[in-house]
Amino acid sequence: MGHVNISASSNSKRSNNNNSTRQWKLLDIVSGIFFLLVFLFFVLVFTPLGDSLAASGRQTLLMSASSDPKQRQRLVATIEAGAHHQPIESCPADAVDNMPCEDPRRNSQLSRDMNFYRERHCPKPDETPLCLIPIPVGYKVSVQWPQSYHKIWHANMPHNKIADRKGHQGWMKEEGPYFIFPGGGTMFPDGAKQYIQKLGLYIPIGQGVLRTALDMGCGVASFGGALLSEGILALSFAPRDSHKSQIQFALERGIPAFVAMLGTRRLPFPAFSFDFVHCSRCLIPFTAYNATYFMEVDRLLRPGGYLVISGPPVQWAKQDKEWADLQAVARSLCYDLIAVDGNTAVWKKPDADSCLPNQNEFGLELCTGSDDPSHAWYFPLKKCVTGAASVKGEAAVGKIPKWPERLTKVPSRAVARKNAIDVFEADTKRWTRRVAYYKNTLNLKLGTPAVRNVMDMNAFFGGFAAALVSDPVWVMNVIPNRKPLTLDLIYDRGLIGVYHDWCEPFSTYPRTYDFIHVSGIESLIKQPGSRKSRCSLVDLMVEMDRILRPDGTVVIRDTPEVVEKVVRIAHTVRWTTSVHEKEPESHGTDKIVVAVKNLWDLPSAAH
Repeated sequence: MGHVNISASSNSKRSNNNNSTRQWKLLDIVSGIFFLLVFLFFVLVFTPLGDSLAASGRQTLLMSASSDPKQRQRLVATIEAGAHHQPIESCPADAVDNMPCEDPRRNSQLSRDMNFYRERHCPKPDETPLCLIPIPVGYKVSVQWPQSYHKIWHANMPHNKIADRKGHQGWMKEEGPYFIFPGGGTMFPDGAKQYIQKLGLYIPIGQGVLRTALDMGCGVASFGGALLSEGILALSFAPRDSHKSQIQFALERGIPAFVAMLGTRRLPFPAFSFDFVHCSRCLIPFTAYNATYFMEVDRLLRPGGYLVISGPPVQWAKQDKEWADLQAVARSLCYDLIAVDGNTAVWKKPDADSCLPNQNEFGLELCTGSDDPSHAWYFPLKKCVTGAASVKGEAAVGKIPKWPERLTKVPSRAVARKNAIDVFEADTKRWTRRVAYYKNTLNLKLGTPAVRNVMDMNAFFGGFAAALVSDPVWVMNVIPNRKPLTLDLIYDRGLIGVYHDWCEPFSTYPRTYDFIHVSGIESLIKQPGSRKSRCSLVDLMVEMDRILRPDGTVVIRDTPEVVEKVVRIAHTVRWTTSVHEKEPESHGTDKIVVAVKNLWDLPSAAH
């Protein structure tokens, strides 16, 4: 009789049920993971959270590259070799106004003595994140000149500090989507034009005698802007200070300006650059440190030039001693006090060497013959007076040609240089021809309202700027500090500029130039007389991108090999490029790159 094994059958059924349950559980887990991945995909791709996470990841990589110099160097080398096919990442949203050499957080740890901490202090390239500066939220293409002199977009620099504090003095005010500039200042609340009319009673304004001016502690540069209609080209400067972005406002208006601080070093100009130096409540202690700051002003002011100081300490309450000391220093240098009109004092510098070395209470002495008064890149201030005889050639106001004749006449200071007359004349003709080619054949925007702020990164004699003199532009002529120091000749022509080393960031805010021109870009980073580079072309072009406005133009002239490298890097900084042959009349093998900076923005969550 057969037996039915009920126990075995029951166990078999339970085993089947357990297997089935495990299979269903495994299927549930797989299905759950699949739907989770789909959900995460949609979250990451289609929501702001995804943008934020991606931006956070990119910034983590970005900061790790900056904290690891070797990793940064590898990235730079990859970009230069053309093996990096993605754009360089954007900097964090809080970097929209980043100035690497004038970083308050970094520089606040430095000495306060003589305002050292407010001067240029640049990080090494390996300490700087390799990233592109983003635009502010709501940024718009800048208002064009001349309307920009009176109003700019509020969204382009939404900093209300000056408007709140200085609006009652006519500096600026917010009005709808704009900042409006009535043209006033602390010492001229009724407007710069009326103030200039008063100065015209004592100095020759609007007669071609005065052309180059330096406005110290300029605010939003309404004074310098008002001088333009008088044929005077003023370069305005102020430090990056509590009046947030005053130089940025000036540049957005289309007025020549840059960031600087008169502290422990010479300002980056050659001797006898300016026909006219102006201080309106600039609060520079001219007589401090044995009148060191007054001697720096004297170095920059041409013989026969004019110095105007408005505000403290000129006839200012409780500053009788400071006012007396200021007059004593000026007398020691044989300055002629032309007028004291209220709180404004006007002096004229003597045409020749001052009456030193006479006895004076400040112990002022002439500088020795070994001191070159035109060396001014990271050069410490000297406690001595620059004699007119220390400069070869005539530089005195009234003895050099008037404007505009001085633009095309060979400067007297050029005669002291070998073959300078022939080189100067050839350079002038060359750039007249090249600029005509830029406009007529390459159809660049030069001469149109779209271009106002222009920079020539390798200016030599200023021929490029001279060829643009009839256009509604101003040009910052930059002389690289390791090249022949020809900036004095540029000022003799009635143009303006500064010394600079292009292995460091420039002293300006982001988005300040409409047009950047450079001839021989690779020479800016090479050791003089060597093929060895001092810094990276990638870093240089990232810096150019920082100071270039969206929709702005870059023109680079160089050899075909360098142009090929420039084009590779340009794509990683998000520029649109085209390559052109040089003008037919020019010799050499140069090619021309024309690049346009595209308007791009951070993902919304990154803000």
